[in-house]
Amino acid sequence: MNHIEKKPLSQLGYQFIDNTWLPEGKTEYYLRDQQRGKETVHRKLKAWEIETLVRNDNTSDDWNNIFVDNEFDPNLVQHCHFYGMIRIGKLEPYFLEFHNLRLPVGLYNSTIASCDFGDNVVVHNVNFLSHYIIGNEVIIANVNEMGVTDHAKFGNGIVKEGEPESVRIWMELCNENGGRSVMPFDGMLPGDAWLWTRSRQDQALMDQFKSFTEKQFDKKRGYYGMVGDRTVIKNCKIIKDVTIGTDAYLKGANKIKNVTINSEAGAPSQIGEGCELVNGIVGLGCRVFYGVKAVRFVMASHSQLKYGARLINSYLGNNATISCCEVLNSLIFPAHEQHHNNSFLCAALVMGQSNMAAGATIGSNHNSRGADGEIIAGRGFWPGLCVSLKHNSKFASFALISKGNYMSELRVPFPFSLVVNDEHENMLKIMPGYFFLHNMYALARNSWKYVDRDKRTDKTQPIEYDYLAPDSVEEILESLELMEIAVAKAYYRKQDKNIEKLSKNTIRQTGRNLLLEENAKVSRMEILGENIENSQRKVQLLKVHKSYPLFRELITLHAIRNLIKNATAFNISSFSALQAYCKNVKRSAWHNAGGQLIKAETLEDLKNRIRKGKIGSWPQLHDAYREIGASYEQDKLQHALACLLQLHDISPKELTKQQLKKFLEQSVFTFGTLTEGIYHSREKDYRNPFRQMTYENEAEMEAVVGKLEDNSFIQQTINDLKTYKKQVKEMIKKWEL
Repeated sequence: MNHIEKKPLSQLGYQFIDNTWLPEGKTEYYLRDQQRGKETVHRKLKAWEIETLVRNDNTSDDWNNIFVDNEFDPNLVQHCHFYGMIRIGKLEPYFLEFHNLRLPVGLYNSTIASCDFGDNVVVHNVNFLSHYIIGNEVIIANVNEMGVTDHAKFGNGIVKEGEPESVRIWMELCNENGGRSVMPFDGMLPGDAWLWTRSRQDQALMDQFKSFTEKQFDKKRGYYGMVGDRTVIKNCKIIKDVTIGTDAYLKGANKIKNVTINSEAGAPSQIGEGCELVNGIVGLGCRVFYGVKAVRFVMASHSQLKYGARLINSYLGNNATISCCEVLNSLIFPAHEQHHNNSFLCAALVMGQSNMAAGATIGSNHNSRGADGEIIAGRGFWPGLCVSLKHNSKFASFALISKGNYMSELRVPFPFSLVVNDEHENMLKIMPGYFFLHNMYALARNSWKYVDRDKRTDKTQPIEYDYLAPDSVEEILESLELMEIAVAKAYYRKQDKNIEKLSKNTIRQTGRNLLLEENAKVSRMEILGENIENSQRKVQLLKVHKSYPLFRELITLHAIRNLIKNATAFNISSFSALQAYCKNVKRSAWHNAGGQLIKAETLEDLKNRIRKGKIGSWPQLHDAYREIGASYEQDKLQHALACLLQLHDISPKELTKQQLKKFLEQSVFTFGTLTEGIYHSREKDYRNPFRQMTYENEAEMEAVVGKLEDNSFIQQTINDLKTYKKQVKEMIKKWEL
C-alpha cells in the first residue's frame, strides 16, 4: 500500500533538514542563506500589512516568519497560504508581459512553503511551491507542484548523506549492459563522457573520474532549488528537484524531476509542451519541445530535442538536434542531426557531424544473448534510408551507408566511402573517396555549416569540423596501404601466383607501382577487401584507381594548406626555416575526444596526469583541454608535414625547393578540382530532368530553390580558391621556389 505519513500542520514548511544531518550550531536555513549569496535586507511585516494580507484572504502559520522588502505592497498578495519562513522582495504595481502573457506583479492563489522571492515576481495559481529561491522578475503561473526535497541532486550522479549507493544515477553510454556507465554531472563535456567510457580496464582512471564527480558537488542535505532572474514557468504540472538558470522558458511541461536546466541571457533554454525530463542535465541554450521524453541524459549546450524524441541513457553533444525518434545508450559528439520518426540509434558512439536518415536502424539486432554490442562511427557518419546495421561495427570518418539490410558486422576503414549492400550479386561493395568523386558539395558543406552553426558560448573544447584533419588523414594513409595490398593481391590472383612467401613490403610495393604507373590496368581488376565484413561473401572495392591518387593528392593539399595558414604564426618564413621546422615533425595516431582531436601521446600523458592526481578535478581537466587546444594548430601542422614527407618517402634534409614548389602547385590544382566538384555536384540537382519535372519552367525552379549562381556557399568556395591561389603564388615568390 502507499506509505502516507501524517504529521502536525505546524511542521509544514519547517524541518527541511532532519536534525540527523544538520551540523551543530546551524539552523535549517544555513544552506539556503549561502545560496542566496547576499545579506538579508528584509524586515518583518508591519501590523497594517498583516491586516491587509488577512483581508486579502491570505494565511500564514506564523506572520512573524514572513520577511519583506521595504517596497513591499501587501495589496499584491492575495489568496495565498504561507508555511515556514518566507522572504519576499519588493512588489510594485506593475504587470509583467512575456509572449503576450500579461500578469500583475505579486503572489496570487498559491500555497507556498519556505521560499525566497526576488523583486517584482509574478506567482499565479501554484498549487504547491516549496523550498525555492526565486530570482527577480520571474513569472510562475499555473503550476500543479513545484518543490524540492532535502536530498535533491538536480540530475548529478551523486548520493547525499545517509543515502544508499543504489540511488546513484548512472548513464549507461555506448553499451546496453552498463559496462561503460558514467555518472552525469552539470558541466560534463563530450570529452569527459568519452574519456570515462574508454579504458574501462584502467581502474585507477575510473576511480579518479568518480572522485572528480563526488568532489564537484556537496553531499550535505538541504539545498534549495533555484530559479534565475527573468525565467518564465507557465502551465506545467510537476517540477521537482529542479534548478533553473536565468532567462529560461518552461511552458506546458508534464514532468521535470531531478534536473539541472542551465540558462543565461545570452543562451536561454526552453522546455515546451508535453515534455517529461527525469534525471538529467540540460545545457545552455537548449530547446526541448513537443512531447519529448528524456531519462538519464545529458544535453550539451545548444542541442535540441523535438517532436516526441526519446533520449534515454544517452549524451547528446553540442549543436545537435534529435527529433521524432528514439536514441538509447549512445554517446553522440557535437553536430549530430536526426530528424525522422522511424530512425533508431542504440548502443553507439557517434563522433559528430553525423546525420541519420529515415528508417535507419543502428544497433537493434544483437548477435548474441547479451546486450553487449557496440557501434563506433567516425565523424561524418551518414546511414542512408532504411539502413539496418549490426553490432559490432566500426566505420571510418565520413562513411555513407547505402540503403540496405546489413546482416553481418562491418569494419570499414576507408574514409569518405560509400558502402553498398548489393543483394543481387550477394556482395558488399565499398567505394573509397566517394564524396570527392561524386558528392563534393555535401562533404564541403558539412564542414562549413557546422562552423557556421556553432553557437557555443563556452568553447573549452575546440571542435574540428574540417573534413581533412589529423583523424581523417590518418585513415587516408591506412587506406592507401590497404588499397596497395588489395591491388597487389588482385594482380597476383590473376597471375596464379602464391603470395604467402612474399613480405608485406614487397606486396605493397607491387600494388603501389600498379596504382601509380599502370592505373588503367587497375581499373579493369576485381579488387577485394579483407577483414571488412564478418561473412564469407566477397567485399569489392570500387574505383580504387581513382580514389588512390586522389587520396595522395588530399594529403598534399592538407599539408600545404596548413603550412600556408600557419607559416607566419610559427616563424616559418623561408624554405630553410621549413626544413629546420620539419626536423621535429613526426606522424602519430590521433583520437577524437568529444570533437576535439588529440594526439595519442598527448592523450596518454593526460591520462597519466589524472591517474597520479596532477589533474584532480573536472575543472582542472577542462583547463587541460584548453591547454591542448592552444597547441592544436601547431600539432596539426607538424602531423600534416610528417604525413607529406612519409607519403613521398623523403626526409626534411632531402626536401628540395623544386619538390616544395611542385607540392604547392599540386595543392592549387587539387583545391581547384574540389571547388569544381562542389559546383558540379550541386549543378546536377539543377540539370537533372527528374528534378526539373515538378516545375513548369526554369524560372519557377529558381524561384523555389534559388539560382545556382546565387548559392552563397558556392560563391564562398570560389573566393576561397582565389585567395588560396594568391597565397601560394606569394609563397613561391617570397621563398624563391
